[in-house]
Order: sequence, then structure tokens, then C-alpha cells
Amino acid sequence: MVLNLVLRFLLEICVLMAYGYWGIQTGKGIFFKLLLGIGAPALFVVIWSLFGSPKATFPLNGALHFTLEFVIFSLAVIALYATGRTQLAIVFAILIIINQILLSVFHQR
Repeated sequence: MVLNLVLRFLLEICVLMAYGYWGIQTGKGIFFKLLLGIGAPALFVVIWSLFGSPKATFPLNGALHFTLEFVIFSLAVIALYATGRTQLAIVFAILIIINQILLSVFHQR
């Protein structure tokens, strides 16, 4: 189901935005706001491109890949919660769970 893969891509974009929002909200002073607001999403991009993406340099399989996904997406939910966006964090977590279930059901891993 193509729509589930589109949802997956949108969730990955939301992870970037959640990390960036957390960085901007958490940083003290403009320098640290920019450092965290840009650095946190950049770190996600590097880790994901090296280990998690379909064309990863060092692709992980099975339980390791699931663990990486779990950590990255869970930290994004926690980042939203930590910035006071509780309802958004809950909706995001629910969408991630639904997406994971559908990825398994449709064998899209």
C-alpha cells in the first residue's frame, strides 16, 4: 500500500521537525538555539542515512534496524512532550504505531 509508505516518509520529516523544534525551544541564547535546532536534526539525518534508510551505507537488519527506528522515533515523541506539546506527541506516537503495524502487515520493511 503506497499510502503507508507516504505516511512513513512524512513521519520521518516530522522527526526532523520535532528534533529541530526541541532544539530551538531547549537552547538558551540564540547560539545554542541554532546549534541544537540545526544539530539535532542533522544528527538524525547522519545516523539514518548511515544505518536506517533503504540505501544506507551500513544497513541494519532485523532487530537492530527495529531498535534504531524505535529509538529515533521515540526520542522525537519525547522531544515533543518535553517542549509541552503533549497532544501532538500522543498523536505522533499513535501514527508511528499504526505505521509500524501496517509496515508489518503489508511486508514493507
